[in-house]
Amino acid sequence: PRAMPATAAAAAAAVATINQADTAWILISTALVLFMTIPGLSAFYAGIVKRKNMLSVLMQCFSLTCLMTLMWYSVGYSLSFSELGNGVLGGLDKAFLAGVTKASVWETIPEALWALYQMTFAIITPALMVGSFVERMKFSAVMWYCSLWMFAVYFPACHMVWGPGGAMAAAGVLDFAGGIVVHITAGIGALVGAAVLGPRKENKMVAGNLVLTVLGTGMLWVGWYGFNGGSALAAGADAAFACLATQIAAATAAIVWTAQDIAETGKASMLGIATGSIAGLATVTPCAGFVGPLGALLLGVAGGVVCRFFSLVVKEKYGYDDSLDVFGVHGVGGFIGTCLLGIVAAPALGGFNFETTVAAQSLIQCAAAVGTAAYTAVASYACLMATKAIVGGDLRVPEGAEQGEGLDMWCHGEACYTLSEGEIGGGQPAPE
Repeated sequence: PRAMPATAAAAAAAVATINQADTAWILISTALVLFMTIPGLSAFYAGIVKRKNMLSVLMQCFSLTCLMTLMWYSVGYSLSFSELGNGVLGGLDKAFLAGVTKASVWETIPEALWALYQMTFAIITPALMVGSFVERMKFSAVMWYCSLWMFAVYFPACHMVWGPGGAMAAAGVLDFAGGIVVHITAGIGALVGAAVLGPRKENKMVAGNLVLTVLGTGMLWVGWYGFNGGSALAAGADAAFACLATQIAAATAAIVWTAQDIAETGKASMLGIATGSIAGLATVTPCAGFVGPLGALLLGVAGGVVCRFFSLVVKEKYGYDDSLDVFGVHGVGGFIGTCLLGIVAAPALGGFNFETTVAAQSLIQCAAAVGTAAYTAVASYACLMATKAIVGGDLRVPEGAEQGEGLDMWCHGEACYTLSEGEIGGGQPAPE
C-alpha cells in the first residue's frame, strides 16, 4: 500500500493518544465557560445598573469577547503557553497558533481545543472588571484599558501559574481553575480602576431589571461547572469532585449571605442571595479539584461572610465605588480561596493534597496571593495612565451624559428601553 504522508501519519498518531471522553467533556466545558460571559455575566451586570446604562454594559462584555478572541489567537496563547519563554512569559513561537495542528496534543485532548478552552478564560477575566467602572467609563477607555491589562497582567499570570516552566507553578503554587489567574487579578484591576475613576455622580443603586440579573446568575452558576470541572482536563473523578465542590460552595455562600441579610434587615434579598452564590463560586475556584465536600462547605461559609463584609462594610467605610462588587466578590473570594487552599485541601478535611503539609502549602499560597495582588495593583495603575493618554486625558464620559441621557445613548446611540423623563435625569421612574 502507498505510504501515508508524514502529516497524515502524525495526525493518526495523535488521534491514538487523544481520549475521546476527555475531549468531549472539554468541548462542553469550553461552551459553558463562553456562555458565562455571553450571555451570563453580561446579563448579571446589565440587570443591576440603571436602565439608561444597560446597553453599555452589554456592549462592553460583547465587544471584549470579540477583542480578546483575536488577542488570544494572535499572541495571547503563545505568551501564556509557549515552552520557549521564561518563568514569567512564554515566547512567540505559537503566535497566530503556529504549530497547532490536528497532530498536536495537550495531555489527552487536541491542542486546538486546549487553546480554545483557555481562550474563554481570557475572555471572561477582563469582562469581570467591567462591573467596577460601569455607568461612567468611556467605551474606548474600557477597550484600551482591558487590552493593555491583558499584556501587563493576565498573560504573565497565566503563564506563571499554568504555563510550561511557569515560576509560580515551579514554586509549588496551586490554582485549580483561576483563583489567582482570574479572580485576584480581575478583582484588583477592577479596584484600581474604580479608585482612579472616582465614584459615579449618581451612585445610588437603582437596579434596572433584577430578573435579568437572576437569569445571569443562573447562567454563571451552570457555566461554572465548565470553569471548574473542565479544569480537571479529563472526564473523571477530578472533574466530578470539582463540580461537586462548586455546587456546595455556591449554595452555602448564598444561604450564609442571605442569613446575614435577614439578621440585619429582616428581609431576604434576591440580589443578596444571587451575589452570595457568585461569592461562593469565586472562593472555591482555586480549590475546586483539591477539596472534598467538607472543604467546599467551609469555603462557602468563608465566602459568604468575608465577601459580604468587603462588599458592604469595607466599601462604604473607604468610599471607593466598586459599583458591582467585582473586588468584594471576585477579588476577595479568589484571595481567601487561594490562601485557605492549604487548609481545606488537607486530607484531614477530605482534601486531596497529599504532597505538602498544611503550613507549607498555606505559606506558598499566601505569598502567591499577596504578590499577585501587589503586582496587579501597580500594573493596573500603569495601564490606566497609559489609557488616559491614549483616549485624550479623560477616562469618563461627560458629567452631562452620566447624569442625563446615560451611556447607552452617549456612547452607542441606542437604548434598551424608552425612558421616561425621570429615568433620564436620575435613573428612577418619573412619579405619576
